[in-house]
Amino acid sequence: MFFRNLTMFRFPASADFSVIATLLPQVQLKPVGALEMVSRGFISPFGREEKEILSHRIGDALWLTVGTESKILPNTAVNDALGRKLEQIEQNEGRKPGGRERKRLKDDLLHELLPRALTTSGRTDVLLDLQLGYAVVDTSSRKTGENVMSDIRGMLGTFPAMPLNAEVAPRSILTNWIAGESLPDGLSLGEECQLQDPAQGGAVVKCQYQELRCDEIDKHLDAGKQVTRLALVLEDNLSFVLGEDMVVRKLKFLDGALDKLDQVEEDSRRAELDARFALQSGEIRRLFLLLERVFKISKAGG
Repeated sequence: MFFRNLTMFRFPASADFSVIATLLPQVQLKPVGALEMVSRGFISPFGREEKEILSHRIGDALWLTVGTESKILPNTAVNDALGRKLEQIEQNEGRKPGGRERKRLKDDLLHELLPRALTTSGRTDVLLDLQLGYAVVDTSSRKTGENVMSDIRGMLGTFPAMPLNAEVAPRSILTNWIAGESLPDGLSLGEECQLQDPAQGGAVVKCQYQELRCDEIDKHLDAGKQVTRLALVLEDNLSFVLGEDMVVRKLKFLDGALDKLDQVEEDSRRAELDARFALQSGEIRRLFLLLERVFKISKAGG
């Protein structure tokens, strides 16, 4: 259940989650209806088969999961069916339907095809630190993250969560690091970066599995390119790629963190998930505090 990407938001630490156990059943995922394209709602972090426990909390770390059920109905299938219908009308009645009739026919076809469409399911996990007032969604998509914040807002009635606001330009700091400026204690360069010419439509250079402090990279920097994504390692615990959008991608928990799991007595699947969640929330908090300090991330409303 380790997160692989972190799209982060700030929210007021005063946000009230005390009644969440009462609210969650009211916004629980319902099966997608026969004439619906998608259904979304909260599910248990422990899996869809768990119907009673819809959240999980250890200390100030709260784990929620948004589930979806979506119909698979490709546009090509609808358009092909519409084309056959239009052709049939033209042959039988000697006329071509106008735009309004075409729209009505397409709507009728959707109602006809939807009940027979296949259904796919998905889930998006979110970790909320109730003390520090930040949320991390396991996605690299800002839109997906915003949708999850909207789901929480709909449940609570109010939830003023906002994307991270860095008071110093992330691109500038990432570029300085790769140019040789000292990194914060515990942080080191990985082997991946993306550089971009700041001019509109400028060249983009992507490097992987490469020593980043080298003449080749220096030449790109001398040409004016700036770093927009940079691979970093936090001690021996985490590796990740940080973007100028403050999204953490390719997050991996390394031996320095995973060794702590070996010290935990696990006698059940639930105990194992508890141990992993506690480890993950602690490591993500350390990472967030580092980013908050280095990039001067504003508090919610600040």
